[in-house]
Amino acid sequence: MTTSRIARPAFFLLLISASASLAVYSQGSIAAKTNSEPLTVPGENHLGNVRQLTFGGTNAEAYFSADDKSLIFMHSGAGVPCDQMYTMPVDTPDGKPATPKLVSTGKGRTTCGYFSPKGNRILFSSTHETSAECPPRPDYSHGYVWPIYSSYEIYTAKPDGSDLRRLSNSPVSYNAESTISRDGKKIVFTSTRNGDLDIFTMNADGSDVRQLTHELGYDGGAFFSDDGKKIVYRSEQPKTPQEIADYKDLLSRGLIRPGNLEIWVMDADGKNKRQVTHNGAANFAPYFFPRGKRIIFSSNMANQKDPSGFDLYAINVDGTGLEQITYHPDFDAFPMFSSDGKRLVWASNRNGKAPHETNIFIADWVE
Repeated sequence: MTTSRIARPAFFLLLISASASLAVYSQGSIAAKTNSEPLTVPGENHLGNVRQLTFGGTNAEAYFSADDKSLIFMHSGAGVPCDQMYTMPVDTPDGKPATPKLVSTGKGRTTCGYFSPKGNRILFSSTHETSAECPPRPDYSHGYVWPIYSSYEIYTAKPDGSDLRRLSNSPVSYNAESTISRDGKKIVFTSTRNGDLDIFTMNADGSDVRQLTHELGYDGGAFFSDDGKKIVYRSEQPKTPQEIADYKDLLSRGLIRPGNLEIWVMDADGKNKRQVTHNGAANFAPYFFPRGKRIIFSSNMANQKDPSGFDLYAINVDGTGLEQITYHPDFDAFPMFSSDGKRLVWASNRNGKAPHETNIFIADWVE
């Protein structure tokens, strides 16, 4: 949920038109032709045939449709002051990058887009019902913090953005970071409706809401395994009296301070929670490999002092077999595999035309 320098969970003023948004991309695509930076660096042996799919601004959280033909992702940049939701085809007949299509309202701020398994609906969170303008930036007098906008609600729409329907019904609470099981029956999401940042599930129509995590701290960024039996997520659980007091104070102000985020796995009903990483770094954006035996995620474990020092890693669900996937000195995060595991999409600052620019990349996965 990201800035271009560090992950923004779902925490990422003007009414814009689709034509203005598309102009940003078309201009960026032309300028990008002059870039000559290699798209991979030595050591990135799992990434083959890398392609850059967006050019300019901040683009993040790109996720495949179930048929692997389309992506839904967030974009902000020139003419788009707040993250809005876009879709685009993965491949085009001429092989050139596609022009993304705006599918959110263009109002407020959006986050966490996802396709339904049948591809006939999309899912995202938005603040547009509260205000058409961008929500206020967080108060950085508290240090580096993430805002938790209580105006985020979860919506579903047709793939072109029409037939918008609100799914969550919890006013004055954060409702975001939602994804869908592959059978289309369950949505997992993060909410503050019970006073803390916890993970919940609900039916695809918004009914039967159930709380899965109850530990004090931030739990979020959850995804189902392909078989729907497991959930992987990130969690930061304050332990000391000072950490607990700091967390509660910030939460009361609608903020959290990201620090020690670890990767966890649990059963789809919230049972059998198991911590996967134990490195004390900021680990986030976990996603299961297709067979559910391994997890790919982003972490700054190798360089915690550099705000851009996030790379992709793979690890077995039992915490063994850690392997670094990307080695670029800039930010790499938000990985997702295609359904067959043959392709990987992720967001990166590599090959940017401006500092901290974040774009979407796709590669063939090489075992």
